[in-house]
Amino acid sequence: MSGSIVVFLILVAIIVLLGVIGTVVMVLRNGRGPNPREASERPWMAGDQPSVPYSEWRS
Repeated sequence: MSGSIVVFLILVAIIVLLGVIGTVVMVLRNGRGPNPREASERPWMAGDQPSVPYSEWRS
C-alpha cells in the first residue's frame, strides 16, 4: 500500500475510535435512566391544560 492510503486509513480509524469513545461517554453520562421530575410548587394552568393529569386533578 502506498503511504497516503495508510495515512488516510489511520485518520479514519482515529475518527471512528473518537466517535465510539464519545458515544460511550454520552451514554454513561446521560443514559442512567429517567431523572425524577421537579414538582411544581402549586398547580398552574396554560389555557385549558393543567399542570397535572386530569385523573389526578379531580379530587
